[in-house]
Amino acid sequence: MTKKLWEASGDIKLKSNLFKYEKFLSNNYNYKISKKYSKLLKWTLKNPRKFWSSIWDFANVKGYKKLRFNFSGNIFKHKFLINSKLNFAENLLSKKDDTKALTFISENGFKEYRSWRNLNMNTYKVFNFFQSIGVKKNDRVAAYLPNIIESVESFLATSAIGAIWSSCSPDFGTHGVIERFSQIKPKILIIADRYYYNGKEINIINRLPIILKKIKSIKKVLIINYPGQSYLKFKKIKKHQIFFWKNIKNYKAKVINFKKFDFEHDLAILYSSGTTGKPKCICHRAGGVLLQHLKEHQLHCEINPKDNIFYFTTCGWMMWNWLISSLASKASIVLFDGFPMYRKKDLLFEIIEKEKITLFGVSAKYIDTLKKLNFSTKVKFKLKNLKTICSTGSPLSEDGFDYVYKNIKKNVHLASISGGTDIVSCFVLGNIYNPVVRGEIQNNGLGMDVDIFNEKGKSILNKKGELVCKNSFPSMPKKFWNDEKNLKYKKAYFNRYRNVWHHGDYAEKKKTGSYIIYGRSDATLNPGGVRLGTSEIYSVVERFKEIKEAIVVGQNWDNDVRIILFVVLNEPFTLDKILIEKLRKLIKKDASPRHVPSKILSVSDIPRTKNGKIVELAVKSIIDGDNVKNIQALANPEVLKEFKNLEELKI
Repeated sequence: MTKKLWEASGDIKLKSNLFKYEKFLSNNYNYKISKKYSKLLKWTLKNPRKFWSSIWDFANVKGYKKLRFNFSGNIFKHKFLINSKLNFAENLLSKKDDTKALTFISENGFKEYRSWRNLNMNTYKVFNFFQSIGVKKNDRVAAYLPNIIESVESFLATSAIGAIWSSCSPDFGTHGVIERFSQIKPKILIIADRYYYNGKEINIINRLPIILKKIKSIKKVLIINYPGQSYLKFKKIKKHQIFFWKNIKNYKAKVINFKKFDFEHDLAILYSSGTTGKPKCICHRAGGVLLQHLKEHQLHCEINPKDNIFYFTTCGWMMWNWLISSLASKASIVLFDGFPMYRKKDLLFEIIEKEKITLFGVSAKYIDTLKKLNFSTKVKFKLKNLKTICSTGSPLSEDGFDYVYKNIKKNVHLASISGGTDIVSCFVLGNIYNPVVRGEIQNNGLGMDVDIFNEKGKSILNKKGELVCKNSFPSMPKKFWNDEKNLKYKKAYFNRYRNVWHHGDYAEKKKTGSYIIYGRSDATLNPGGVRLGTSEIYSVVERFKEIKEAIVVGQNWDNDVRIILFVVLNEPFTLDKILIEKLRKLIKKDASPRHVPSKILSVSDIPRTKNGKIVELAVKSIIDGDNVKNIQALANPEVLKEFKNLEELKI
């Protein structure tokens, strides 16, 4: 039974960007204002040329627009606004006054700001520095950096010059960094000397000699000291030009004459976080990313120039790119680096309160952690500026929805969102017109013909199936790096269904147009030939106070698949027969008999990616006797040893 948890008032809807956009369409495209998301969505799908052109105009994109499209043939070959010109950085730096643009806060409380004027001036300096050392259009700039202001300034200078940005967060080890950056052959590496996590200082600069030895294309290195700290000492590096961020301050802030590049121009290379094979190097176009992010920020997240945006992310996750693009809507950004519960579980909420955050973005795992801690903001925080909470990274459970409205804030737009690195944006997300329903994502994005297919490629409703997109959109990958014939690209998204994007998510579409994401379809369970998502099991397990975390996988067994549940226990509990029986009974009751695990085993930890996603496929590979090829995608690969050759799984 669906339960409505929140709905915007009529006044809020009339003051919304979404309503302003409807009025814009009414004035320019003979569109009839409806104040109904479903009708607006239908119009955007029916009129893709008008829609994407209107986003450019509504958001006041700086550049030269040409109304030319090519929607013939295969979806991955479709082109938007052909021969249009823009500079991505110019659109993020259009504001130049003394109000706050960026705030950096470390876990230990160190804080610094950049005004819009200073952000522009510093970006000019980095741009001029890049030019002086020979960085030019299409060069790759690799960044191995924490989530600090200097990372943003480096990214803006890179895109301003027409070079291609690619970043890894510092929690990646040297092998993971080498595996990614070596594929794209960067000219320059930007690296921090260290970072901090949960009170521990982690030296990064000592990794530099190994990286330079393995990636021969890097000839120049720019070293940044962690904010508030002096430079760490390191051994001299021969045969490479070494530069220091502190010296960039001496460069003249010569105003950039922003060169306009093609809409299709390469903006950034992001990496998949899969666990098989080398990471895919996904190249995104500047124009497509800008339009998609402007649409999502302004029309789905209601971001305005006076807003303050916070998203808990690292520079290695696509949400960092999404966050930085908020500058194009003239909003202010708060960057946090470190452990979100360092010394206190309400650390992030202190930031929300003090920095007057209007949009707070976190992972579903973070919300679940707060729920298990029985944390509530009601006594200490008012959060009066907070309008929107976004949850992503994994499906937000029904209990997670309940928890937010009961313990965080009652009057807030909770938008569960889902997309991925592949599109550096969302397939499904929120809007201000529709109510928030328990456990459901409100809608597919404007201009995105998202659907759910069964095995035969037929559209299904109120049933679980494969999430697909039946039309093209501008933030589709331009290409995979080193994939000249698009063979890897096609295999990744277009092998399953003809001329339809297959994303690999197991999901359900409701009659209302809302969605439920159940997890990755390649991690779904298939006992007895019946496909089951894992989220139903997780939603039951997370109610047990005895259990800290869990992971569910299918084990190939006796020409079939059996369900294995691994649990990490809270102290002082043990996995005894009583607890096992309680788990099985409740899973049978609240999910189905088919969902009941054949085996329930205790482990000390669960493997996850650097972005915090649990890696079901890695565990499945181990227990099936297969190798985990891309082990560097894991934040804690050592835990896989616990899952290998388990006697309990041999019977």
